[in-house]
Amino acid sequence: METKHPHAFVLNVVADDRPGIVAAVSGPVAQRGGNIDACSQTVVAGYFTLIMVVSFPQPVDTDALRDAIAACRAAGASTALNVHIGPYTPCRQPIIADGEHFVLTAFGGDAEGVTYKFARFLADKGINIADLYGLREGDQFVLIGQLCIPAGWDIEMLQAELEHLAASIGQTVRLQHENLFVATNQLRFPLTRRPGRRMDAC
Repeated sequence: METKHPHAFVLNVVADDRPGIVAAVSGPVAQRGGNIDACSQTVVAGYFTLIMVVSFPQPVDTDALRDAIAACRAAGASTALNVHIGPYTPCRQPIIADGEHFVLTAFGGDAEGVTYKFARFLADKGINIADLYGLREGDQFVLIGQLCIPAGWDIEMLQAELEHLAASIGQTVRLQHENLFVATNQLRFPLTRRPGRRMDAC
């Protein structure tokens, strides 16, 4: 991705979720003439997480920027924002091969290593996890992942292998093309991501 301005950074924020955090973060960026080139945010178990690529026309003091953002207490909260800023370096070559997008849904009894075992299986096959959601409720666990499966994979064979893995850890698993998943569930999961493009609202 090419940024608008030459001085570009990756900005990460973690905080207790509350209204006004995006405004608190973007304010100091705008005050310094900066541009938000890309962003993605979510809330996990009450924790707000945000990643942005920001760029500036002139060099900026990143320590001062970090302190200005951290000091913003959205909605009168007493705790500061946890902020990290590092240099942004665009990828010169695509790291992730293009392919079809599928949704993996797994659910069953909570057990040690469920996420790892699915992630290890996918990694060993060169399948990228573009988005991931997991939640434990009582003794049950659900895992939903958006996958980019390289062209040429036999999806029926992949489903069979996933079912074998799932059975060994007490899970039920389903693999669906993203279009079918959205149509049958009548909801908007963040499935509009493609390499270089993220549609999550900020």
